[in-house]
Amino acid sequence: MESMPKYLLVQTEALPEVFYKVVLAKKLLSQGKVKNASEAAKAAGISRSAFYKYKDSVYLYDGGLTDSIVTFYTMLTDEPGILALVMQELYQANANILTVNQNIPIDGVASVTISAQLQRAKFREEEIIDRLRKIPGVVDVKTVSAR
Repeated sequence: MESMPKYLLVQTEALPEVFYKVVLAKKLLSQGKVKNASEAAKAAGISRSAFYKYKDSVYLYDGGLTDSIVTFYTMLTDEPGILALVMQELYQANANILTVNQNIPIDGVASVTISAQLQRAKFREEEIIDRLRKIPGVVDVKTVSAR
């Protein structure tokens, strides 16, 4: 007999509503909109026991999340405000910044990797790269990983 798979991808409509409500409660809790699990369960409309029963087994799946994550590898001159200008440009593009890692400058240039979700971005990845390259103090921009 074949072993049971660890995970299944199931449409929400096929599941009891309690699973969605557990995800909602976890989101309220992680965003600080409620103070504890009891408040989260109450706000989501489920019992505490249902929340505790499923909280470690039910997760929100966003198929588009990982498909739209891009890591930009940038070389920036070691001047105050250059990274802030890069972040401002990404903000204007409506990119959701996930991580930023800046290394110590060598010879007046620092490498900075920025991972961003571009799912709701106003511009295509190539346009964002072009816009970043036009910022004074940006020496180079490349993508390390993309869809």
